[in-house]
Amino acid sequence: MLEKFFHLKEHNTTVKTEVFAGLTTFLTMAYIIFVNPDIISAAGMDKGAVFVATCVAAAVGTLIMGLYANYPIAMAPGMGLNAFFTFAVVKGMGVSWQIALAAVFVSGILFLLLSILPVRAWIINSIPRSQKLAIASGIGLFLGFIGLKSAGIVVDHPATLVSVGNLTSLPVVLAVIGFIAMVVLDYKRVPGAIIIGILGVSIIGMALGIAKLPSGLMAIPPDPSPTFLQLDISGLFQLAGATIAILLFSFLLVDLFDTAGTLIAVAHQAKMLDENGNLPRLGPALVADSSATVFGSLMGTSTTTSYIESSSGVRAGGRTGLTAVVVAILFLLALFFAPIATSIPGFATAPAIIFVACLMARGLAEVDWEDITEYAPAVITALSMPLTFSIATGIGLGFIAFVAIKFLCGRFTEISAAMWLVSACFMIYFITS
Repeated sequence: MLEKFFHLKEHNTTVKTEVFAGLTTFLTMAYIIFVNPDIISAAGMDKGAVFVATCVAAAVGTLIMGLYANYPIAMAPGMGLNAFFTFAVVKGMGVSWQIALAAVFVSGILFLLLSILPVRAWIINSIPRSQKLAIASGIGLFLGFIGLKSAGIVVDHPATLVSVGNLTSLPVVLAVIGFIAMVVLDYKRVPGAIIIGILGVSIIGMALGIAKLPSGLMAIPPDPSPTFLQLDISGLFQLAGATIAILLFSFLLVDLFDTAGTLIAVAHQAKMLDENGNLPRLGPALVADSSATVFGSLMGTSTTTSYIESSSGVRAGGRTGLTAVVVAILFLLALFFAPIATSIPGFATAPAIIFVACLMARGLAEVDWEDITEYAPAVITALSMPLTFSIATGIGLGFIAFVAIKFLCGRFTEISAAMWLVSACFMIYFITS
């Protein structure tokens, strides 16, 4: 039955290999079970309910990817998008988390429509490559700033805005140790380097008395009702038109490029791209991703997206959707380990956030550093995200800089219609907000 459904022989793999690959992928990305509730709960949401939403959204999204698209790609609430949800939208714009969930829901519906219609290729191709790389890298820098703040390494200062914290405090020391451990374990290709670091730091913190002990190892999953179906769609459309547009565009744009980039990267490693470098069954993969975002918002979590950590499973031999199905099952089993997940301290998840930030920031290396009309707007995009504490603002400032610089340099043909339109929308938003 598995052979007939997943075409294992055709992909030169076996059930045993796929199961091991699924386990490898899960261990590599399981940190999201601890990190996402920690970030999202800062928006005022119930941490236990967010934990359930994280596991269920990851399981359902990954299951759709495995069964519908037949790809060994796992899904979960995206890093960066969860920070944007909490710190930029809820805390920065003063929007309730119920309205923010509604924005995620509507952006997921729009993404689903774009996945079905051929317009998605037009959108992806309209954004300059330098800006795509800058967006991913900027989100990484944004996450890095949040991670340093969570660890206590960076603190606020009335004169300089930010300053260094108490580097000799135990939480800071443990966070630094956790980050170094993750880097070393990843370098040695140890599966689950991030989750090992999180659990290791947590155990040390509990032993030293600066973190609370879990009430047990396993328990019935927490009540999901505090976040389940709590999105406020009517409240979303009562906001100013420019605010609605920026919210939806930001969630949609980041998810679209994050998904497309992840799919291409993982498929390239698995040698699944065709002779033209295109990904077969791209439509079903994008439908799976957008459907997961819609479902996740109903459960009570930020945008669900494809995870680059899936490449670890591909390295282990995963080639079909059976790998994804195994990951989905493991996320469902993780529901019963809520006591551990909800007792993980912030100084243990902070190094994971910083580690992921380092991975995402690598994209800046691929920007064309010989062309100032490319790298200057890219730097504006990447720098603006952490310094304004907003992914949307970073995208807007970078897009406006790109269009203005290209136009004044006489390189009109390099500005797509989409860039003109989006930059104009951002200009209106910045002027009226």
